[in-house]
Amino acid sequence: MNSAAVSGRPKLWPGLAFALAGSIAFSGKAIIVKLAYRHGVDAVTLLMLRMLFALPLFVGLAWWASRGKPALTRRDVVAVLGLGFSGYYLASFLDFAGLVHISASLERLILYLNPTLVLFLGVVLHGKRVTGRQLTALGVSYSGVLVVFGHELTDLGPNVVLGAALVFGSALSYAVYLVQSGQEVQRLGSLRLTGLATTVACVLCIGQFVVLRPVASVFAVAEPVLWLSLLNATACTFAPVILVMMGIERLGAGLAAQTGLVGPMSTILMGVFFLGEPLTVWIAIGTLLVLAGVALLARWR
Repeated sequence: MNSAAVSGRPKLWPGLAFALAGSIAFSGKAIIVKLAYRHGVDAVTLLMLRMLFALPLFVGLAWWASRGKPALTRRDVVAVLGLGFSGYYLASFLDFAGLVHISASLERLILYLNPTLVLFLGVVLHGKRVTGRQLTALGVSYSGVLVVFGHELTDLGPNVVLGAALVFGSALSYAVYLVQSGQEVQRLGSLRLTGLATTVACVLCIGQFVVLRPVASVFAVAEPVLWLSLLNATACTFAPVILVMMGIERLGAGLAAQTGLVGPMSTILMGVFFLGEPLTVWIAIGTLLVLAGVALLARWR
């Protein structure tokens, strides 16, 4: 009889496996987007294809998570619309637009600043106080991003500034979603809210394409872009939501969140392998600083 059975404590490895797989799968999104851009597609079209393929999955998730639950109130509908716009539509569009100009590695590091932005919004919106230790953790994380940013600015030129600003806007938009979604998560549940809000975002992304691009232009998209978008929608958008939730159920939110530390490293390694992005000492130093800052922030919160 093993020690886990003797102690009566559940095994951690299934939850860790789910959470790690979810984090790695989500981090592959930037790689797929960069691969698709090599076929001449633009951000509006690429985002529409991703959300078009993901829409049936999230509609199904919203339906499944809503079974036997009370109908949405007017307040819930307004909240879902706002959260879907901020957390998934705007954040996704800014991220896709930014990836045109920066590497997948820098994109992932900027997005990983999300906990620091949540802390900032807590101060601005709710008057929370920041300790000296938290400021130290923020300084460590942002110094890491600046190291990689400075390296890319030298190699890729001034468009890196635009790309980094767009991705930072994406991280800020998603942080607004996290800060403002707390009460709705308690009311609706995380899976139901995710399904509903992402469905809103899918509709907005498809509508944006219809307004900004000729609908017939989708038939001119290269076939590899379609397959990459299908992979993005399933393996890097829908599946991570389910995997991370399964991990949280088995580990708790705190331990599951720590597995997200593998995200930046997996993006960097996939960028080297699939995109041919360089793995320099500056990227390594920047990554370690970002991870250290976020880990300190979680410890000193």
